[in-house]
Amino acid sequence: MYDFTCVDAHVHPFLEPENNIGMYGSPTSPEDMVNLLKDAGITLCCGSVIHKGWRARPEAMQKCNADCFKFAEMFPGFVIPGIIVHAAFPEESCAEIEKYHRTGKLHWLGEIVPYTTGTNTYAMEELFPVYELASDLGLPVNIHPMTAADVAKVAELFPKLNVIMAHPGEKVHVMEKLELMKNLPNLHLDLCGTGMFRWGMLKYAVSQVGAERFLFGSDFPVCNAAMNRAAVLSEKLKDDEFELIFSGNFRRLAHL
Repeated sequence: MYDFTCVDAHVHPFLEPENNIGMYGSPTSPEDMVNLLKDAGITLCCGSVIHKGWRARPEAMQKCNADCFKFAEMFPGFVIPGIIVHAAFPEESCAEIEKYHRTGKLHWLGEIVPYTTGTNTYAMEELFPVYELASDLGLPVNIHPMTAADVAKVAELFPKLNVIMAHPGEKVHVMEKLELMKNLPNLHLDLCGTGMFRWGMLKYAVSQVGAERFLFGSDFPVCNAAMNRAAVLSEKLKDDEFELIFSGNFRRLAHL
């Protein structure tokens, strides 16, 4: 069996138990979350803090990002912080990107989700300054798609920006996303959440666009990291394909 490191490109850390977005109350603390990820075979993780009771205020966005960096400082070498942005506050969002980029520790935007952008679309002019800045700084952006076509439009409008769609979904969604990826080399798919439980999906997807377009993710603590890792391992892929999906692609896009 291939001996690999496993980077989880999609987690949602929290500092306070009330901001844990897991459905059943577990994990119970930051330490518990990290231990559970390590037990699942994760050697490095990345993601954004999303507070429950989110309010569309710049201060709420800034608090989420500050919490994410604090979480990363608590577990050096294991957590890569991802920050969120908001369509209603493009100037403040760009300021957040610039502030954290100056630390040398910002490598990732997202996952960005609808209730933190205040919109059901991402290919909107209000977010263009954010995408332009991220593109200039070489920062990838991980987006929870409302529609695959909408996220693909972002990749089309900003060809130097590496865009990651979260969640493969069911077959109809996977097929749509693969067709879009064929025409957009800067568009990638994060394997978190639904999708991997359908046998053969990943091997088929790799045959269509190549292993370099997929990143391992779990959406922990919403979803089961160990189950998603086992699902990827069960697919009949080559060692170099496993390496790209489990760590190589993330490290390349994040410039690590």
